[in-house]
Amino acid sequence: MNQITQENIQVGEIANGLPLTIPVYRLEGNGSGPNVYIQANMHGAEVQGNAVIYQLLEKLKHATLASSVTLVPYANPIGCNQKSGEFTLGRFDPITGTNWNRMYQDHSHLVNDFVAEFIDADIETIKREFQQRLIDTTSAILDGPSYALNTGKRIALNLQKLAHQADIVLDLHTGPISAKHLYCPTYAKNSARYFDIEHVLLIPNEFDGAMDEANFCPWWQLSETYQAAGRDIPVLVEAFTVELGSQEKIDLSEAENDANSILSYLTYKEALLNSQFKPQPITRYACYLNDYLAFYAPMGGMVEYTAELGSHIKTGDTIAKILRMERYLSEQPLNNITLDKDAITILHFASASVNQGTELYKFFTNYFEL
Repeated sequence: MNQITQENIQVGEIANGLPLTIPVYRLEGNGSGPNVYIQANMHGAEVQGNAVIYQLLEKLKHATLASSVTLVPYANPIGCNQKSGEFTLGRFDPITGTNWNRMYQDHSHLVNDFVAEFIDADIETIKREFQQRLIDTTSAILDGPSYALNTGKRIALNLQKLAHQADIVLDLHTGPISAKHLYCPTYAKNSARYFDIEHVLLIPNEFDGAMDEANFCPWWQLSETYQAAGRDIPVLVEAFTVELGSQEKIDLSEAENDANSILSYLTYKEALLNSQFKPQPITRYACYLNDYLAFYAPMGGMVEYTAELGSHIKTGDTIAKILRMERYLSEQPLNNITLDKDAITILHFASASVNQGTELYKFFTNYFEL
């Protein structure tokens, strides 16, 4: 049985001066495979990832590991304790209003100078040296003036420093009310076939502050910069955001399925040896980020969401009914809301009460089989 070690690392301090800590679990393999980093619960209400990490630990302690695996549940200890009545908030920093998952550091400025310095280096040297540069640059920001970092940025940088030590990074999230889906960099779309996730969102090489982007963007840019200089260097790191379903609940049985899905991918990446995990024979649908449609409520009211998660909607289908009782005697109180294109339903707003302009749904459009 593999030994699991735990370290509690400090990511800040709270108002009474006590340390703000997160648990970090590690398992060590034989060193022949890619290092793996998995975190969960960066957003407070998105708790299913903690159950998945539990199931992963239960399985990994009996696996034959080629890789070092680092797992971080409760990645944001402020967010998961941010409550309003019976609901968990924790999507945005309550002080700054910034999305907790948009505070990671963009390291794209490192790429050009690195390529100039290591233009003729072998791939092993490039990987080792660029990885160390990412770690050192992140550490330097953390070790700089304390007054320069707000709470969210300090948490994010501590997590990013851990993630930069890995070759594979998985950030576990959920939607409000959501089907499972995978944020996948376009260069890694073949890897998406090894997760048991039907819906794959293909994203470009653009940094918007998220954990997956903080890890794959610099390596993708590195590859492109070498290519422009006449060298063909593959993208040496893969990073994904794995959307596990809906927020505010855990399902341990489904978490085991999700763990098996992740282990199927890790088997494909040769992080596990003698592994029997393999992808399920399902049809996977993909769409590009530009075709990921946000549908905003055309009017305020009370909503019945009629488009089932994962369902294929045809042009003109009703996706919701909005009830406006204050207009019962003056106009039609029940309004059918339709969609003007073919789409796959991915997620919808968590509440039945919406203002005009609330993001009601997100849909895949112009989708295709992967």
